[in-house]
Amino acid sequence: MTFMNDVLPLREQAAIRDGWLKKRLDTFIPALLDRANIDMWIIACREYNEDPVLMSMLPATSMSARRRTMLVFSREKDGSVRRLTLSRYGYDELYETVWDPDEEDQHECLARLVAERDPATIGINSSTTFSFGDGISFTEYSLICEALGDTYRSRFVNAESLCVGWLERRLPEEIRAYPRLVEIGHQIIARAFSTAVIHPGITSTDDVVWWMRQTMQDAGLQAWFQPTVDIQAPGQTYEDTDDPRRTIMPGDLLHCDMGFHYLGLATDQQQHAYVLRSGETDAPTGLRDALADGNRLQDIHLGLMRVGATGNELLREALEGAKSEGIRPQIYTHPLGYHGHAAGPIIGLWDRQDGVPGVGDYPLYDDTVYSIELNVLRSVPEWDGQDLRIMLEEDAVLSNGAMRWLDGRQESFYLIG
Repeated sequence: MTFMNDVLPLREQAAIRDGWLKKRLDTFIPALLDRANIDMWIIACREYNEDPVLMSMLPATSMSARRRTMLVFSREKDGSVRRLTLSRYGYDELYETVWDPDEEDQHECLARLVAERDPATIGINSSTTFSFGDGISFTEYSLICEALGDTYRSRFVNAESLCVGWLERRLPEEIRAYPRLVEIGHQIIARAFSTAVIHPGITSTDDVVWWMRQTMQDAGLQAWFQPTVDIQAPGQTYEDTDDPRRTIMPGDLLHCDMGFHYLGLATDQQQHAYVLRSGETDAPTGLRDALADGNRLQDIHLGLMRVGATGNELLREALEGAKSEGIRPQIYTHPLGYHGHAAGPIIGLWDRQDGVPGVGDYPLYDDTVYSIELNVLRSVPEWDGQDLRIMLEEDAVLSNGAMRWLDGRQESFYLIG
């Protein structure tokens, strides 16, 4: 498969990722600290119990924190930001090493640095709303409180806006790279949903799942969840979970969900295929009409997404717009980036179509990426009026104030036969 030849060797990937990281630190951190009005940001964690923000701030060759790793971002009077590390091992040109283990204890060094700079506000990664902003452990928090004392403890502020802002925003270089990642995902799905992989009456959904997982692995891509493949057919709905038939047969509508990490960025996609019956050249009209409903819901949803709107506002507007056209919709869109279910505003959950307090109240910012995830129900005449659920998920970017697909979307079924 051609995409396997396009995945870069690890050494080249690391060089790209480290270049991106250096630029992100240089450009994003000062703006984020200024926006949050936070003078100092402290990130501290121990090996194998990493703060979710930390690993996105270390070089590509760092597989974990080392012993106890501390990063400190300090706003200077001239508006610049000093990037400091209180760690036994340095991080090349990214951070200034300021701790000598032979001279002082790690927390003594932190206390000295804080006293020298006397910040009015100190950001700590503790949040009741975003898991990405809640990375400090109880022990690390307690040790920092003890080291800094009551004077500076009283200056602690929630740093969730720094965590989410850092993780969600993409560089122009990352946005330019993203379409190829999504295209690779589309190529894997197209191959999986073909006679090269599926032999009706023989191949099972699990066979396709493991083909997808192995293909990602062989190509040097890291799946961030186990792929899924499921069947809808006359008499078998998506909700039929009690020992559903797993062998793929003519007349089945197949659905998949898959995503991977490459160059530190995640994808997430869902598409459909139809297995042709003898004599058929296309899927039944009712199935194609259902897919058209899904595409229309995508249009409505994408057309409403804008900078400054919250996830809950967009959910309400999109659902109202779709229902006014007779569509039976559900929307559960989420950000993409360093994580699959990434930092930023949640636009619905499949079981929370009335809005999601907290994470749904967060606004959209420019230069952010989203997985547009949704489904529609439609009655299919060819299936004796049975409801069919079309579940679509495609990746899109909000940049320069406008939404666009990163590599198009599915507008017709893959046909297997």
